[in-house]
Amino acid sequence: MKILYLYKDYYPVLGGIENYTRQLAESMVGRGHQVEVLVTNPGWATHRENIQGVPVLKAGRWLNISSAPLSPRLGFEYLRRLYAKSLPDIVHLQFPYPPGELAWLLGSYLPRFGAQAPKTILTYHSDIVRQKRLLAFYSPLMGRVLRRVDLILPTSPNYVESSPYLRPLSSKCRVVPLGIDYARFSGAKPSAALAGYRGPTLLFVGRLRYYKGLQYLLEAMPIINPTARLVIVGIGPQETDLRAQVARLKLGERVTFAGEVSEDELPKFYAAADIFVLPACERSEAFGIVQLEAMAAGKPVISTELGTGTSYVNQNQVTGLVVPPADPPALAQAINRLLADKTLSETMGQQGQRRVTQEFSLEMMSQRVEQIYIELSSGAVS
Repeated sequence: MKILYLYKDYYPVLGGIENYTRQLAESMVGRGHQVEVLVTNPGWATHRENIQGVPVLKAGRWLNISSAPLSPRLGFEYLRRLYAKSLPDIVHLQFPYPPGELAWLLGSYLPRFGAQAPKTILTYHSDIVRQKRLLAFYSPLMGRVLRRVDLILPTSPNYVESSPYLRPLSSKCRVVPLGIDYARFSGAKPSAALAGYRGPTLLFVGRLRYYKGLQYLLEAMPIINPTARLVIVGIGPQETDLRAQVARLKLGERVTFAGEVSEDELPKFYAAADIFVLPACERSEAFGIVQLEAMAAGKPVISTELGTGTSYVNQNQVTGLVVPPADPPALAQAINRLLADKTLSETMGQQGQRRVTQEFSLEMMSQRVEQIYIELSSGAVS
């Protein structure tokens, strides 16, 4: 089967959607499929790469608008593939990326000259939340894209129920949760970088962006058990403001900014933690794959109720605790409860570890997606 993935970025650019695309592409190559990835290049030039056996064309970009790179070459390369001798059997889009979706939409209306159009799947990672102006312009076209693709793959049932764009199209949605290589995170030794601290460790991992809600976790720190420290792994545009907040709250050594951590070191940070906290405050946090990593390491998770996949992954009172968003006292209460009850904390960590291995493995995600490809290409799904 010939599969074409279309998005804005690919490895070595790191991010949730980029990682998902890479995992699927490499998995499908390993399963014997013919794969190509079509994305943009951070620079002006267009070039081809082979990354872990995956052919990747990176089209030169002109500029970025609301985090969406514009690349006329990307659209041209996609449309050119629709008239190549060997058409893709499957086109797999990653939403949201409006330029890529519009290129696909244009291609869906072009004359076929007898050739059968590729079947199209769209993985729906998140609503467009913050870019209100973009959404006002794009919403009618977005609706047309969502109605015209063959299948939509949300990553949790929660998102189908809470999204005003997916709910009316629930009949063409098939939930495929994200997955991880959980073996990486189980049994790791604690990081030497975090050694020597005698109190409990709270851990956050992710980009330092507004919707992660770290500002509320920092506000909670003065009413959290004073022996606990917070380790923040990641970089991002909110770092300066967060550091200023730490200084204002006089948190001092109770908060550590660890910066970027390598893939090899990251499991060791989870191993060194007692509790993982994802204090997200906006539904831009659509799934929270870092929760899976923490659960795979046997750690209890504290997250927030956003109506998204975060509380699908982390089951309240089972694998951790779920609290209201933007609520520092609620965060502090949940953290203090787990710090005070080691048995409960360990039980939730064990239950989370079982949940990951049973529901969220990378192998399971790839199998589910491949089965959908097979069903679509064979006509079993219309």
